[in-house]
Parts: sequence; C-alpha cells; structure tokens
Amino acid sequence: MQSRPLVGVIACRREVEGHPAHMVTDKYLSALRDYGLEPIILPVWDDLDAAGVTPLLSRLDGLVLTGSYTNVEPGRYGAERAPENTRDDRHRDAAAMAWVPAALDLGLPLLGICRGFQELNVAFGGSLHQAVQAVPGMLDHREPAGERAAQYAPVHELSIRPGGRLAALYAEPVSRVNSLHQQGIDRLGEGLTAEAQAPDGLVEAISVTDAPSFTLAVQWHPEWQPREHPLYDAIFRGFAESCRDHARVGASTATPA
Repeated sequence: MQSRPLVGVIACRREVEGHPAHMVTDKYLSALRDYGLEPIILPVWDDLDAAGVTPLLSRLDGLVLTGSYTNVEPGRYGAERAPENTRDDRHRDAAAMAWVPAALDLGLPLLGICRGFQELNVAFGGSLHQAVQAVPGMLDHREPAGERAAQYAPVHELSIRPGGRLAALYAEPVSRVNSLHQQGIDRLGEGLTAEAQAPDGLVEAISVTDAPSFTLAVQWHPEWQPREHPLYDAIFRGFAESCRDHARVGASTATPA
C-alpha cells in the first residue's frame, strides 16, 4: 500500500492548563486526512530561521498554514497596533516567516488559510488591515454570533479572477464563502497575485505568482465541511494532488539504500 504524503501543519502556541502548548484544531487535520494526506503537527518557536527549518521541511510533501484566533504582530509590516488587535502569537509569526521562503525554495506545495493567508502576504512584504470593519466601504467580515454551523455558513459572494490559479481548480466565476476574520490584506505583497475578491474589493485569495507548484492561500475557511462545498472541495483536491505529485517525484529520485 502506498504511503500517504506527509503534510506539515503549523501549530499555534497557547497556554493550556498553565503550560505553553503547541496545538492545531482538529478540523484542519481531519480535512487533510479525508483527502488522503498524513498531517504532521509542526511546533513553533521564536528562534527559527529558514536555514534551520529547511532540513525538516525537506522531509515533507506539503505545508499548511492554518487559521487562528491570533494575528500577525503589526510590527512585522511596519504598523502601529490598532486597539481592536489584541491577540498575538509571536512564536508562530517567527515560524511562518521562516517556513514560507524555505518551503518555496524547496518547491513544496503550500496552502494558507485565514491567518495563514495573512502570513503569506506579510512574508512577501505586504500589509494588513487590523480591523476591516473599521475601514470605510468595507463589509464586516467577522463571524456572526450563534452556533458553530451558522458561523461557518457561506455569507458573501466571491469573484474569482479568470485564468488564474484558483480558476484552474474551480470553473465557476463566482461562489459563496464563509467569513470569520477581522483582519485582511491592505497592501498586496510584491510577487503575489490576487485570485479572488469579496464584493467590497477585499482580496480573498492569493497565489505566489512564479511558484512552480501549488501555492495558494485563502481568507475564508475551506476546511469546514469541504466535501459539502464544491469550491472548498476543489481547493483540497488540488492541494492533495500537488502533494501526491511531490511525493512521487521524491520517491523516484530517492537513492536506494
């Protein structure tokens, strides 16, 4: 039986029962397993650099930057802290900023979700709105109060750029997506391409323009019941296939013992 491609999943650093912990919520791990991938939780520390993480990433077939209740520390994109921005995870910031360039250098398939979408933009020199709902002309993109199913229900339309990388995965020009974020892209990072937008013009999907492999990040949460949503399903199918391609190439070039 062929082994599943190994996919690293960035952890968040939080306090659990009075102790620092490295953790990932189950929905990300379960979605990856459902699409034939083997997720590996990657701990985060604030002393990581690209040289130090390359040996670890070279063992993997894909990398996922998940969503989180925390935000990228605004100093990383040269901004002062807004009063609405109260939750940091500087260990994760350091890990993500080290892993993104290393993963791209290795040609590793990369999927970013929500915070991971914002991390990719910051890694390429972009900036963020710290409170989209306070920006004139923008929608309130935060999740509604109530039950979890209602919070993850599709709430706004998404316009997909024709001929882009997301359009190659999903043929329809418009979809509807969930929305559970306060922050969003202000200035798009150099070397990134906007793949989709919300009705208010906020960028909701990006790709690395010249990346040879799957490198896509989205602002919404496709890991929530992806089999029930054609767009979410298409994203996970595309990522999984790219990870399998990476695993096949690695297996074909491996030196026999």
